[in-house]
Amino acid sequence: MRLITWNVQWCRGLDGIVDPARIAREARRIADPDVLCLQEINVGFADLPGSQGENQVEALKREFPGYFVFFAAAVDVAGNEGSRKRFGNLIASRFPVGRVLRHTLPWPRAKVPSMPRAALEVIIQAPFGALRIITTHLEYYSSGHRAAQIERLRELHVETNREQVSEGAEGPFQPLPHPDSAIVCGDFNLPPEDPLRGRFLEAFLEDAPKFVDAWEALHAGEAHPHTFRLHQREAGESPYCCDYVFVTEDLQPRLRSILVDADNRASDHQPLVVELA
Repeated sequence: MRLITWNVQWCRGLDGIVDPARIAREARRIADPDVLCLQEINVGFADLPGSQGENQVEALKREFPGYFVFFAAAVDVAGNEGSRKRFGNLIASRFPVGRVLRHTLPWPRAKVPSMPRAALEVIIQAPFGALRIITTHLEYYSSGHRAAQIERLRELHVETNREQVSEGAEGPFQPLPHPDSAIVCGDFNLPPEDPLRGRFLEAFLEDAPKFVDAWEALHAGEAHPHTFRLHQREAGESPYCCDYVFVTEDLQPRLRSILVDADNRASDHQPLVVELA
């Protein structure tokens, strides 16, 4: 199973051009992914640089025929003439998808710019069994927000594993697989040395498998490759890693490779590709 996670900056490349089709072409060129996790997908915001308010969810659906495509709008506000403007995360999967969950993350009061954040969760039928895939994009400006959002992601992992199944239930109560095995990926807006990354990887008091960093699992002792500000940055800024793939410890033996496409210029972030078998 090949998975790409990528903050695509509303499909805006470093040339300033917004082009969802280019994102799709690049994803296929990089890995022909079975699962594609994208952050910063825009629907209706025409005031973002380079954008005309295009519906990028529908554009990406057209680019990935045969995939199951789901979107979670972290930001959902009024547009013109009764329309809505939305901004959030998208998952496209070649594999069948069962339950889909859209989680709102904490958004505390702050004295810095911020926006609502969300985590999109889909349960896929991977070749090796049912698997939860969650993609998210944490707050950029506020470390307090990120801390609260990390804690909520940990809570969601435990809550999901505790779900009780009622035999014989029908309709929306119908039981569906909710496996312990999970991948959490996306733009966490924190460098590898940030204690919050360590917090996310801590063991749980409850009976839930802990997470491991896929890069560390496959490249022990090697620094994370930079995923942000490689090719475009302001004076005084430095590139660093803020995009990650975390897997539950039971999936660690299935990890085969992880790489960062460092040359890509279709966004201000670099795509990550992970393969499991």
